[in-house]
Amino acid sequence: MHGHGALEIILVFLLAAVLAVPLFRKLGLGAVLGYLCAGVVIGPQALGLVADAEQTMTVSEFGVVLMLFIIGLELSPARLWVMRRLVFAEGALQVGLSALLIGGVLLWLDFDWRPALIVALGLALSSTAVGLQLLAERKEMTAAHGRLGFGILLFQDLAAIPLLAAIPLIGVSGAANEGDAGTGALRALLAIAALVVGGRFLLRPVFRVVARSGAVEVFTATALLVVVASAWLMQLAGLSMGLGAFLAGLLLADSEFRHELESHIDPFRGLLLGLFFIGVGMSIDLHLLLAKPLPVIAAVAALLLLKSLVLLLAARFSRLSLRSALLLAGSLSMGGEFGFVVFAEAVKAGLIETALRNQLNLVVGISMAMTPLVIFAIDRLIRETRTQEDRPADVIDQAHPEVIIAGFGRVGQIVARMLRANGIPFTALEHSAEQVDVSRRFGSKIYYGDPSRPELLRAARADRAKVFVLATDDPETNIRTARLVRRLYPQLRIVARVRNRQHAFRLMDMNVESVVRETFFSSLFMAREVLKSLGMPEQVASERSRVFAEHDRALMAQQHLVYDDEAALIATSREAFNDLDRLFAADESETTEGPAPDDSDSQSP
Repeated sequence: MHGHGALEIILVFLLAAVLAVPLFRKLGLGAVLGYLCAGVVIGPQALGLVADAEQTMTVSEFGVVLMLFIIGLELSPARLWVMRRLVFAEGALQVGLSALLIGGVLLWLDFDWRPALIVALGLALSSTAVGLQLLAERKEMTAAHGRLGFGILLFQDLAAIPLLAAIPLIGVSGAANEGDAGTGALRALLAIAALVVGGRFLLRPVFRVVARSGAVEVFTATALLVVVASAWLMQLAGLSMGLGAFLAGLLLADSEFRHELESHIDPFRGLLLGLFFIGVGMSIDLHLLLAKPLPVIAAVAALLLLKSLVLLLAARFSRLSLRSALLLAGSLSMGGEFGFVVFAEAVKAGLIETALRNQLNLVVGISMAMTPLVIFAIDRLIRETRTQEDRPADVIDQAHPEVIIAGFGRVGQIVARMLRANGIPFTALEHSAEQVDVSRRFGSKIYYGDPSRPELLRAARADRAKVFVLATDDPETNIRTARLVRRLYPQLRIVARVRNRQHAFRLMDMNVESVVRETFFSSLFMAREVLKSLGMPEQVASERSRVFAEHDRALMAQQHLVYDDEAALIATSREAFNDLDRLFAADESETTEGPAPDDSDSQSP
């Protein structure tokens, strides 16, 4: 921004973020894309509100450093062990094969092996921020492709650390003699050893002393000091600043300060990482796109295609359905934010030219922008090509079930375990192919099919069952199934999982015998534990929980009669609050007064 001071520049950055990010999130395109587009708009090639993209990138790189520190904090050995196959086998397959294919194309284009290696590895990494956000927004983190995608992204985050550390060494080995390279490698190893040893014996005692002082701002300053000092030490050794931050986080991952540190660092990480993406957007060469649109589009298409092929292969090894495999490929085939860092480090090490870095940043940025659109297209393709069900319903071979369970997620599985433990035969139905496959791997007998379809209920012999457990998660599907069961099998007693009171009222309209709010009893148990923790005797806390549950059950029956009248609902709710206060006040009075002492206890011996 020519002729303008730092205050105006900060104002432009904050205004761009505040306007762009909520808009892009509302459109379902993610915060990262919002930051990138904001950077393009305010950058030197559009409105020109901020002219120096390089300086912005230099300052904002600290956001990536903080992100690596938090990744280190969150990485516990136990978590890695549980996910070892998804992370190390599937993740290594994705990064290794993607880099091999991309590197082969680059060598065919007459690249030297050193830049080809670094560029291929940089492009093999996907955007953790975009990928995880898309999975979370679509509620697919617990789906089969969501778990696999998370494992691959975690491996990529880990792989980025040695990659960033190796770039200066590869640059040195390409530009200097072997003695200099050996000296650089020795200096790097000594710096890493100093950080690990010093961090092991100094970090926790320092944080204990600071925590005892009770000064929150000093704790925050100490956390930032640890990150900055670790990054500075690695920079002195010619390594990536992010490596130092990652190692510092890893050393504190199993400490008692882990969550406190994360809460103090995260706001800075979010702001600076946003600034980093704005800087990347500012550095995207729009003139290059307009000057050479076909080569850039061809490069983006090749990147998405090559990585999609590898991801489909990884999905095949994990035995994912075609739908899940396509969604995994669509979510992770883009380039990623670590690619920007890798290419910037490669320029510093003399491995690639600035012009090539600008081209690569453009390709990665466009691939990230394309990802939400690719997911949208995959959804449309799946919706148009698949039949009512992804695969034919299973043949049900159980002829005399006492119970039918519709929905085999968190709730249905617990009901099934209890029935199995009591020797009660049941038939479990689930409409998610991924959930069926996962449950079968754990030994559960479960049938695939849509429980809201009459033919599946007939095949499940609902006419011979005594109880129908309605445990599906989606309220509309839940209500549709209940209506069908009530119409076809009026003799079946329905026990239904419900999301909230309105959901319960709609089922009560159909005379469903038992509606169970999915969080009611766990919340009641938590409240009882809170009362006990505050010193209330266990018997009193349990009795008050029982009174509350009975009062709420009566209130549900009362409100069912007026649930379509908001004014009446509010009135009954307020009256119920007062009734409950009077009940507990009376109970408190009785507890305080206690029983009258008998004569023998009141007299002296």
